[in-house]
Amino acid sequence: MKRTVLFALAAAMLYVTVGSAQQQYPVMDAVANKIIAKYQNSTCEELWQKKSSKTTPSAQEQKVIQLLKDDPQMRAAFINKIAAPIANKMFDCGMIP
Repeated sequence: MKRTVLFALAAAMLYVTVGSAQQQYPVMDAVANKIIAKYQNSTCEELWQKKSSKTTPSAQEQKVIQLLKDDPQMRAAFINKIAAPIANKMFDCGMIP
């Protein structure tokens, strides 16, 4: 699931410039909102199927992972935005205790 989230974020993150500590990430916010909606609108069965499929990250996903590793502020903003809604859905689906 982590790879799916990062893949969806890949295209948008390439357009976000890395700058000052006070910079906003409006594109990342829009992508995060789409990811949240995807989780909220997915059934538990769909999420279990996605979790069971093992795929290797694409080149685009690897770039996004690297962007998030290189920019701790962007990573924190992304995680803070998506963590609670995704964790709640996973909890509801019995994917986490």
